[in-house]
Amino acid sequence: MTTILFWDIDGTLLTTGRAGIFALEDAARDITGKEIDLSQLNTAGATDRLLAAQILELGGMTPDDEKIDQLLQIYGKYLPQSLTKKQGAVLQGVKEILSHLHPHRNDVISLLLTGNTSVGAKAKITHYGLDNYFNFTQGGFSDQLADRKEIARQALNIAQELVGEINLEKVYVIGDTPHDISCCQAIGAKSIAVATGSYKLEELQQHNPWWAIPSLPTPDFFTDKIGLENS
Repeated sequence: MTTILFWDIDGTLLTTGRAGIFALEDAARDITGKEIDLSQLNTAGATDRLLAAQILELGGMTPDDEKIDQLLQIYGKYLPQSLTKKQGAVLQGVKEILSHLHPHRNDVISLLLTGNTSVGAKAKITHYGLDNYFNFTQGGFSDQLADRKEIARQALNIAQELVGEINLEKVYVIGDTPHDISCCQAIGAKSIAVATGSYKLEELQQHNPWWAIPSLPTPDFFTDKIGLENS
């Protein structure tokens, strides 16, 4: 049966140095007509749709679905240029594991499960050269959903459409925040918590993930841990 890996983006696969804040500020200005300082906005584990609602409220606007959609659409247009304004990076172990698994194996698939919109996810993943490993029409994104648990359920449904029958013992959510752990637990999967974002290892362990690690290990160690035979 196919092993399914759901990957978070920010703080797990890569860091943008919070470059997305520039795009959010530009989008906020275009929608609200105000310059809103978002430098202190807590984005860790938050969904883009939830952030958009908070930003509209800061700008004195009611965050209805239409305005949220408009803000996120504008944000998506600004994001590619914003990513060039900070020195980000792919995080430790990511490329090694992804290149070890794909496209060499047919017993595992990697999908995104993220608080980003699909457009935002594509911009970030492409900017950092990971776009060969992911499909941006398949996975869990915040285009229409603000709740990360609902996004996880969406992603699981898509995975089931792709591979057929799913054994939850072979489904893993890899992320760097308690939000990733809780959305994983909501779908009955196994959480791999990596302390490569803004949360310390001890903080992540308090939320009872299946496996908590300071950073991603070597590909062989990783595949052995999730029950894949090393090839």
